[in-house]
Amino acid sequence: MDRTEALRSTEGEDPGGHLRQVSKKSPERRDSAFWCKINSFVTRHTAPCVEERRKYNHDFAVSTSFHGLHNLVEKNTTGASGHIRRLLWGVVVFFFVITAFSQVYIRVVNYFSWATTTSVTVQYVDKIEFPSVTFCNLNRYQTNAVNNLGIAFFLWNLVSAVLHFSNSRKPSENVQDMIDFMQINQNFSIKNFTKKYGFYINNSTLLKCDFFGMPCYPEDFEHVFTEYGNCYTFNLYSSKSHKRVSTSGRGLSVLLDIKQAEFTDDPSLGFVDAGITFVIHSPKIPPRFDGLSLYCPAGMHAHASIRHLKTITQEHPWGECNPQLELAYHEVYSTYGCLQECKSAHIKAECGCLPFLLPDRIDKEELCSVGTYSSTCPVPCEETNYPTTLSYSTFPSDNAAEYLSTKLNKDASYMRNNLVYIDIKYQEMNYKTTTQQKAFTSGELLSEVGGQLGLFCGASMITIIEVMEFLLTHFFWLCAFLILKVPIISQRTDSQSRCKWQRQEC
Repeated sequence: MDRTEALRSTEGEDPGGHLRQVSKKSPERRDSAFWCKINSFVTRHTAPCVEERRKYNHDFAVSTSFHGLHNLVEKNTTGASGHIRRLLWGVVVFFFVITAFSQVYIRVVNYFSWATTTSVTVQYVDKIEFPSVTFCNLNRYQTNAVNNLGIAFFLWNLVSAVLHFSNSRKPSENVQDMIDFMQINQNFSIKNFTKKYGFYINNSTLLKCDFFGMPCYPEDFEHVFTEYGNCYTFNLYSSKSHKRVSTSGRGLSVLLDIKQAEFTDDPSLGFVDAGITFVIHSPKIPPRFDGLSLYCPAGMHAHASIRHLKTITQEHPWGECNPQLELAYHEVYSTYGCLQECKSAHIKAECGCLPFLLPDRIDKEELCSVGTYSSTCPVPCEETNYPTTLSYSTFPSDNAAEYLSTKLNKDASYMRNNLVYIDIKYQEMNYKTTTQQKAFTSGELLSEVGGQLGLFCGASMITIIEVMEFLLTHFFWLCAFLILKVPIISQRTDSQSRCKWQRQEC
C-alpha cells in the first residue's frame, strides 16, 4: 500500500473519490453530550408543582409504617385544638426518633469496641489424650568421651548463647583453644558429637517404664535436640499410636539412672545440679524448657499430677491471634515454634548457617516479638497446656533399698545418688476449656438496632426502605430544580441588572 492509499484509509474517502477528514470528538464535546442527555432526561421528568409535592408528602405520612407520622398530617381536627394536637405529636415523634438513634449509636459504638467475654467449661470424658513428656539429663555429656571436653562445653555454651541471644560466659579463655581444635578437627560437628556422646536412653538408663499398667521400652521414646542436648520424648506426635488413658491416678511411670559417674558438665558454667528435667506438653508442639521445665533430683520420687487445659482465643480485632498463620516445620502453630522459625530465618540471613537446635532448624525483641496480633509471633488461636502439681518423696526408702538392691543389683548409696523416679498421672478425667468469646456479634447488633427502632418508632427494614425512597424522590426533585430553574433565574437576574444599568446610563 502506497502513501496515498494509506492516507485514504486513514482520513476516509467519499463516494466521489475525494479525501475527507474523519472527525474525532474531543473529551470536552463528549462531556457536553453527556450533560445534554442528563438535561434532556430531567426536562422530560420535571419536578411536580407545590400542590403535588404536598399531596405526595401527605400520602407518605399516612401510608408509611413509621409510626406517629400520620398524626402530624391528620385533617380531622381543626382549629386551635388540632394545632396543639399536631404540635404535641410532633414533639413526641421527634423525641422518640432522637432516643432511638441515640440507642442505635450506643450499640454501634459498643460493637466496634471489640469487647469480649470469657467462659470456662469443664467436660468430663471416659478417655482423655495423654500428653507428650520429654526427659533430659541435667548433665549432658559423657565424662570420658573426648580428651578435650572443655572444647565441647565451650561450643555448646556458644550455641546456647546464640539460641537465647545472651553472652557466653568466659569466652576469651576458650576462643583460642576452640580455634586450634577446629583447625585440627575440621570435620568436627557439635551435633554429631552431642548425639554420640550425650545422654541416652537404653536398657541401662531406663530401669523401669510403665504406662497405664503396660510395660514400655526405650523404643517408645524418640530422640529430640533441646538446649539440654540429647532428650527423649514419650508419646511424640509422629508416633504410630497416640496414648490415651481412661482412669485418673494412673499414667506414665519411669525409673531412670542418670549415671553421675559417667555424665558430667562444667560447674564453672553453672551446671551444678544432678537429676532429670522434664516437660509435659501437647504431642503436636515441640518441647519448651525455657521457664516451663520441671525438675526431679537424684534420690527422689516425683509425683506429677496434671490437668488438661485448652485455651481458645478470638481472632483480631477481638483477640490477638491470627488464624491465617502457618509454620513451615511444625504442623500446628505455636508461639514457641514460631519463635524457633523466626530465629532460624534471621540467623540464616546473617550467618548463612543454622544451629542444629533450630528447625531446618537470635532472639532480639525487635526481630522476634511475641504476644500481640502485630508482633512476629502472636498467640495461637487454640492452645493446650497441662498445669502440673509436683510433689516429692525420698527414693528409695530404707526397706525399699534392700529390696531394690537385690532386684537392680545396685547398692543403696548408688541408688540415692543416681536413680530418679517419676510418676505422671491425670488428676481428674476432664477437659477444662477457657474460651474467649465476642461480647457483641454482628447478628446481635442487627437484633439490637431492629429492637430499638421497633420499640421507639415502630420501624423495620421495610420502613427504612420507604424512608430512603422518600428522600431519594425529593433529592431528584431538587436536582431537577437546580438544573432547570436556577440557570433561568440567573439569566433573568443578569438581564434585569443590565436593564437597570442602561436606564441609569440614560
